[in-house]
Amino acid sequence: MTSNNTAIGSIAIIGLGCRYPDARNPRELWENVLTQRQSFRRMPDERIPLSEYGDSDKNAPDKTYLERAAVIAGLEFDWARRRIPKQVYEQTDITHWLALDVALQAVNDAGYEAKELPRDRTGVVIGNTLTGEQQRAHLLRGRWPFVQKTIRAAGIKKGLDGATLEELVAKTEKIFKSYFPAPNEDTLAGALSNTLAGRICNYMDLRGGGYTVDGACSSSLLSVATASNA
Repeated sequence: MTSNNTAIGSIAIIGLGCRYPDARNPRELWENVLTQRQSFRRMPDERIPLSEYGDSDKNAPDKTYLERAAVIAGLEFDWARRRIPKQVYEQTDITHWLALDVALQAVNDAGYEAKELPRDRTGVVIGNTLTGEQQRAHLLRGRWPFVQKTIRAAGIKKGLDGATLEELVAKTEKIFKSYFPAPNEDTLAGALSNTLAGRICNYMDLRGGGYTVDGACSSSLLSVATASNA
């Protein structure tokens, strides 16, 4: 959170918030830096099951040879306490709720409550690339027609009779789609990167503008520079 109520060109950092692997706030992050704590560990199966996607051969197609990663674990978002409708929460990428939590952390660190901010003069600029993991899951469900076509082609080539093939397709569709929530009117907004800033603006009723900056790996730095220049 930044304030530029002083002379033109002066920027004051008045509040900080963060969530990193093994660090739930700036204090824990700084303690990890001082103690040289390493947060890289074997890739969790819930992120990428290496038994399925891993291969020590760097040239293996559609595989990864990376076995270690630093990931955020144990992230929980109390959607009920935040007065977020359950349907909206389930259809929205967790990155949106992570951003909201960290934004509130920064606001509180600055000594404010969300309702105390100067709404008409407070804006939100977020650096983000690709939104998050759930967005890609939603896209995968939407590709079912292509998966179905592939199964039919394989079944015909295998010589399955019509009834057996249709039963296989139907059962596969049921299993395949069971891993993803059914899309509804909240799905699109929940998958968009540019909605991240809007979530924060909407929750805190901020009217100073909000948008997302995508500069790949430099997105965070660009968002800070963009906000400062504003």
